[in-house]
Amino acid sequence: MHMKTTVSFVALLSTLSAGAVCAETWDMPVAYPANNYHTENAVAFANDVKTCSNGALEITVHPGGSLFKGDEIKRAVQLGEAQIGERLLSAHANENPIFAYDSIPFLASSFEASDKLRDAAKPVLAKVLAAQGVTLLYSVPWPAQGMYFDKEVNSVADMKGVKFRAYNATTARVAELSGMVPTQIEAAELKQALATGVVESMISSGSTGVDEKVWEDMSHFYDVKAWLPRNTVFVNTEAMAALPDEVQDCVTKSAEVAQTRGTEVAASLADGFVKTLGDNGMSIGMPSETLAADLSAIGATMTTEWLAATGDDGKAIIDAYKAQ
Repeated sequence: MHMKTTVSFVALLSTLSAGAVCAETWDMPVAYPANNYHTENAVAFANDVKTCSNGALEITVHPGGSLFKGDEIKRAVQLGEAQIGERLLSAHANENPIFAYDSIPFLASSFEASDKLRDAAKPVLAKVLAAQGVTLLYSVPWPAQGMYFDKEVNSVADMKGVKFRAYNATTARVAELSGMVPTQIEAAELKQALATGVVESMISSGSTGVDEKVWEDMSHFYDVKAWLPRNTVFVNTEAMAALPDEVQDCVTKSAEVAQTRGTEVAASLADGFVKTLGDNGMSIGMPSETLAADLSAIGATMTTEWLAATGDDGKAIIDAYKAQ
């Protein structure tokens, strides 16, 4: 009896060990803090995948650029150094201007419009990523972008010479067209850059402003609603293809849920972020008529430039967006 019990126990251990070996584990680097809603949504996505795959795939989310820095994440996934990742793709517009589809100033200035633009861009974006060995999974918007300054600004002329934090080619171009001096700063380095005076202004969402407590370094927020940039989650195509069909299906379905959930959270938080900025002493307001007109002119210039840079692919996105 004792021998049978021992043999049964050994058999059980062997079965459990075999199951553990079969479980696939993925690393998911993200650039934003653990308490940012994008990161929380990524963790929820990972939990959904673990549940619907019955533990066959476990995804570990690495927040705050802790595994790979923001500007390293996309390449890490392309090379298979991480199987899946989240990235602000517009930061790679110098690599391919299509990646800036979500950052064309004043093209899509609401959550509803941003979703329509996402759907219009999906075929082209998926094609571009597929050519790089990457599969598009889902994307989630940030709240509409506002402008932060450490002084009152009523026109583009007031911006001349201001040191500006850029996070992609689009924001750098906004700075150039408005006479500011752009410096590329990733989210993880933003607080230090503000505190040390490396930058003194930026265009970003209320979410980033709250994350970084920018009221400690800047005084004015203008709710210009320039665009809603999107964080995109993508997977190494070979890693995805290596999964059993039912697990691939689980990942895809969990991605759809994450996209809807993340968008709903972003919309629900947007007004609260701006209120928090005001509650902490920042001056909150809409742009003056002069500033709004100046920015609109910059937007028109940049739309023309983007279409010229992207050719037929860019035209396909804009045509599909306007046809909805």
